[in-house]
Amino acid sequence: MCNVNAPSSVFNGTDASATADWLGQKLTTPFHVLLDVVKHVPPLSLPIGPTGQSAENNKQDRVKTVGMDAATLTYDTLRFGEFEDFPETSDPVWILGKEYNALTEKDEILSDVTSRLWFTYRKNFPPIGGTGPTSDTGWGCMLRCGQMILGEALMCRHLGRDWRWARGQKQREEYISILNAFIDKKDSYYSIHQIAQMGVGEGKPIGQWYGPNTVAQVLKKLAVFDTWSRLVVHVAMDNTVVIEEIKLLCMPWLDAAGACGESEGVGELNGCLEGACAMSEEETALWKPLVLLIPLRLGLSDINEAYIETLKQCFMLPQSLGVIGGKPNSAHYFIGYVGEELIYLDPHTTQPAVEPYEDSQVPDETYHCQHPPCRMHICELDPSIAAGFFCRTEDEFDDWCMRIRRLSCNRGGLPMFELVDSQPSHMVSVDALNLTPDFSDSDRLERFFDSEDEEFEILSL
Repeated sequence: MCNVNAPSSVFNGTDASATADWLGQKLTTPFHVLLDVVKHVPPLSLPIGPTGQSAENNKQDRVKTVGMDAATLTYDTLRFGEFEDFPETSDPVWILGKEYNALTEKDEILSDVTSRLWFTYRKNFPPIGGTGPTSDTGWGCMLRCGQMILGEALMCRHLGRDWRWARGQKQREEYISILNAFIDKKDSYYSIHQIAQMGVGEGKPIGQWYGPNTVAQVLKKLAVFDTWSRLVVHVAMDNTVVIEEIKLLCMPWLDAAGACGESEGVGELNGCLEGACAMSEEETALWKPLVLLIPLRLGLSDINEAYIETLKQCFMLPQSLGVIGGKPNSAHYFIGYVGEELIYLDPHTTQPAVEPYEDSQVPDETYHCQHPPCRMHICELDPSIAAGFFCRTEDEFDDWCMRIRRLSCNRGGLPMFELVDSQPSHMVSVDALNLTPDFSDSDRLERFFDSEDEEFEILSL
């Protein structure tokens, strides 16, 4: 382990030369080690302020500043000129269904990682709920990870998986619209304001830490209002994905056609759709793009090693949106793996809130991670996760089902969830819950989805 202790002069600003020398040394330090810098900030000796304020108040202000500077140092100050933190290995690198060679495709790997949307803590945004917090530092990491996994789905939906971001280039209108959906203000579809306030209906007060299951349920509710993307966000509960249920959600005309067929006969189907059972053009689309989120618990306090290979194979699927999870009270967005290490984007950096320009253009450099990605050993992963997948078409969903069934036959790992054709008798129907956008009966329903994300069904051998 590299020594991350810095001289006190580095942090108290008394020796600029010492700071420069220390930063130069850190440029060759593995990136994850730099995260420990924040933990090694030395105590400060602070005088009474010039305006007569107490030493204690002055100290609090200074500590806040030092802590913020240290966090910012980790991501913003240290700009890596080379791909120094990525292993020189012949093991394949998998990033959201794309395979790379770490020895020959480092630039391509970094470009792919940089092109993902990176949502972090923000400060100085409008108060949540009008009088609530103006920063999500310390409590919003899982909410930001939820934004990242849904943001990836929107990118695939509107731009395609192969789209790449480059600093300073003129961006497509679709990209700008996606970013505006996440801006930290109350009227953005997927803003921290919307997620935090919608989470109240899931039993999570504003400012409380979320687990993967809660954020998945909130994203499902918010997606109903996004008429531009027209996504179906489905949260598969009880470790079970029901094919029939998903197809009815993504092709609602099937359900309507079935109802019409029962009442009017098959021969009257076309007339029925044009008449009493007529649906809008959007509703009769052949397939509404699917975002499938699967909350899972892969062990008790630690991940069960029997699931490791299966989890890694999920990142190899072309439909992969990655995984949200991390460590207790410290969430990450996992986008791939290399060897026995998971590759992830870390939201634990506080940046100023961004305000769009008058023409709705967004200064977007802080929404892309422009340094080598973070990594952690897969055994350090907390067992409570949510895996995500995106299927733009029915063919893509059918292909995903085929691949999952193939994985379940693989002796190299234990399946993380079950894929079934129709709903088992022991499962509660989604229709019975009557989840509607107005949430008029939220009091009755909020306890159906346990607010404690620890209470998943435990998968065992």
